[in-house]
Amino acid sequence: MDLLIVDDESSLRDFLSIVFEGEGWMVEVAPSLGEARAAIQKNEPDLVLCDLMLPDGSGIDLIREVKAQNPSIAFIMITAHTSTKSAVDALKAGAFDYIAKPFDIEELKIIVRKAVERKELEDENLHLRSALEERFTFANIIGKSAKMQEIFSIVQRIARTTSTVLISGESGTGKELIARAIHYNSGRRGKFVSINCGALPETLLESELFGHERGAFTGAIREKRGLFHEADRGTIFLDEIGETSTAMQIKLLRVLQDRVVRRVGSNVETQVDVRVIAATNRDLNESIQKGTFREDLFYRINVIPIELPPLRHRKEDIPLLVEHFISKFCTNLGVPQKRISTDAVRAIEKYSWPGNVRELENVVERMIALEESEVLTTKSLPEHVLLGGRIPDTTFELPPEGISLQDHLEAIGKIFMLKALERSGGVQTQAAELLRMSFRSFRYYAKKYELISKDAKQEEVVEVEE
Repeated sequence: MDLLIVDDESSLRDFLSIVFEGEGWMVEVAPSLGEARAAIQKNEPDLVLCDLMLPDGSGIDLIREVKAQNPSIAFIMITAHTSTKSAVDALKAGAFDYIAKPFDIEELKIIVRKAVERKELEDENLHLRSALEERFTFANIIGKSAKMQEIFSIVQRIARTTSTVLISGESGTGKELIARAIHYNSGRRGKFVSINCGALPETLLESELFGHERGAFTGAIREKRGLFHEADRGTIFLDEIGETSTAMQIKLLRVLQDRVVRRVGSNVETQVDVRVIAATNRDLNESIQKGTFREDLFYRINVIPIELPPLRHRKEDIPLLVEHFISKFCTNLGVPQKRISTDAVRAIEKYSWPGNVRELENVVERMIALEESEVLTTKSLPEHVLLGGRIPDTTFELPPEGISLQDHLEAIGKIFMLKALERSGGVQTQAAELLRMSFRSFRYYAKKYELISKDAKQEEVVEVEE
């Protein structure tokens, strides 16, 4: 790492250079503010040891100038002119610490080590935040359908506001992904904090959201900050808010109205600066009619409503999502990049995806993990996807509402044809023999059910490439 020593005493510069070069630092020295500015502009150091009083000005001025341009450079102030005011001014200007001359060199080494640790932590946090912001840019949220493009437009317009947002949609449609996109494009410097309100009992949920005082209840052996405090100056994502009890809804309403939080077991309210994004897979209007969701809370969270469509209503996005997940999981699992056949994509598009994007992601991950060949084919797909979600009832009990016998028989036939193709390695003549069918009849139904491509030849295997 690079160290700049700024001091007008040549003997001290030489001494510190020897010490820190021995510690593995690349050391540069400067006797004045002017030379320090030039050195920093030429080669940005990781840390600056700077004297307070220099021939051409104050080291505090240097800290302010540099921190305004590059906040990541760490400063430690060294001075023989100690005073409370100069110490406070240095720290306010951005110095990590302040040490008086004459100093113990071992003490200075400790301070330098702590400054480096702080800098590394801040750099890591900055890197992680940049990575998150890049991940949640709108270009990285997959969707070319008109509905998704309309949602992206809304999110871009509202990101830099502080308005409360209600995201609705079926499970697996990407509600948290949209919430994160809003936060990371908002410029808010605090955290994005997420909680599933339906996953916790009411007493535990209250403690998680608002925190608690020591001794507030059995097991509360120490005080705890709540998630609203953790999200101060940031965003809190209340997933499945429709699952909360009416008592909890009253408490949430109070926070939304007054932006104050009271820990469990405390009488003191504290102010929080939090943007709230809520999400639900329920019809909250219906819940209001049933009396399970408060109307006043609904109007508080429904300032900007965003409704995410299920995947079956934006099928033009499916090929893009499939390609995205293939690339993602090939990288994550450390396998060569794979391709997917046209027939497999067609089968994926025909499935209704009740679990939406999350289910599609899981299916693609399974395909990548289990398929050894370079091409993902219909053979790589789970059976229920190939059958369009229709798994025949093999108990042969007639349901009260009746069945479509033709559809039922076709689904059974499709299963056995798939199993025969799998056992025969995709050779149609052998698969036909296993089912006691003529090759002509087998090929007709295999094309009808799209188990092979329309132009498949006699001995063509199922995994037809694009």
